[in-house]
Amino acid sequence: MVVELNDGNILELMPELGGLKLTVDELKGGITNKLYRVQSSDGHDLVVRLYGRKTELFIDREVEMENIRRMESTGVTPKLFKYLPDRRVTVVEFIPGYVLKNEDFLREELWEKIVRPIKIIHQSGVTLPYHFNPLGEVKRMYQILSGINPDYPEFKIEQTIEILEGIDDHAKIAPDQYVACHNDLLADNFILVEDKEKYGEPMYLIDWEYAGMSTPYYDIGDMFQEILVPRETETGILRVYWGEKDLDHHIYMTDLFKPFPDIYWFLWSLIQHNISTIDFDFYTYGKVKYENARGNIQYLDDHYGVRFV
Repeated sequence: MVVELNDGNILELMPELGGLKLTVDELKGGITNKLYRVQSSDGHDLVVRLYGRKTELFIDREVEMENIRRMESTGVTPKLFKYLPDRRVTVVEFIPGYVLKNEDFLREELWEKIVRPIKIIHQSGVTLPYHFNPLGEVKRMYQILSGINPDYPEFKIEQTIEILEGIDDHAKIAPDQYVACHNDLLADNFILVEDKEKYGEPMYLIDWEYAGMSTPYYDIGDMFQEILVPRETETGILRVYWGEKDLDHHIYMTDLFKPFPDIYWFLWSLIQHNISTIDFDFYTYGKVKYENARGNIQYLDDHYGVRFV
């Protein structure tokens, strides 16, 4: 297992770069894995991902690799360069560009570019190997957490999952309606491309660890819960995605699915709090996710008059 990338092991991982001048820089921001950019004198520009400790509990790397391979055809994702499961390493193409920040989603002039790659993957017709059922994934995360450290009485986890069961039953999204989804659309995973002529699209999506077949309402709801923009901004982005027809219905369905990603990432955070060696306050991060989910559940009652308790 490789725990950090350095001059002593880089050629063990990528002997094809032997004899070339290499530049290695650690990339900041990842809270699951360690990331490095590797540039070579012959033009290779790569991202080397070293898997975080025990991430195999909730990430199937074989599925992730198949996600990357299948999504390459969409033209909005980096290409896979090398997969080394025995070394717990993945190498993909580096996409030069500007990494979006939450506040960039407030810029109306960017909405078309933000929505475009999301719609491309949703409408691609690509079938991904994993079915990401929002309720099922929450329950899977809770099962993992229960096997590690189930003692978190400050959170009403089981009650909240029961509420999500009610929402899921109300939403009635059948698996045969699922499409290819990213399922982790935080700002850091949007790259505004520097060289559109070279890469073909103005915006790329990176990191396919959680991708699978799911509903666009979950995917977009997850994005909104990551970027936390005002509702009028959400409505504007949804209008770009869906158009005017049935827009109120699409807003409602997105609101129904917002609590699911927050509880998913809340449970993920508690798992990471117990197993990760990355210097990050996973507990507080998860607590905020939990509170946001409960707030959105209350919003469904206050705004729409629907209650699931």
